[in-house]
Amino acid sequence: MTSQVIIKKVTNSKKKYDLEERTTKFGESIIIFAKKIPKNTVTLPIVGQLVRAGTAIGAIYCEADGAESKKDFRHKISLCKKESKETKYWLKMVMTAAQDLIGEAKILWQEAQEFTLIFSAILRK
Repeated sequence: MTSQVIIKKVTNSKKKYDLEERTTKFGESIIIFAKKIPKNTVTLPIVGQLVRAGTAIGAIYCEADGAESKKDFRHKISLCKKESKETKYWLKMVMTAAQDLIGEAKILWQEAQEFTLIFSAILRK
């Protein structure tokens, strides 16, 4: 299953909007995508960083959901935003290092951008 299919399943879902599920599906999509990236001396560090940042978004969001205070919640949401932005960076690096994966990387980049905007909006409230 491609990243595009997984993301579409979540974003086209008619059930209640669930950010925890959406970030989880995104992390899964990142893992699936990372397995497609050719492994060499250039891409290995990029893949590691991409997987770390892309999967951290959902993990940290789960922590935010169980935050002990408003301050803790805001801190964790700001970390989600940071990891979303970092994921976008590493996806750009993949687009340079593995040009045959640009299409799929752009889809993932757009989802990471949406997370950045969502977390920014949450922080403004």
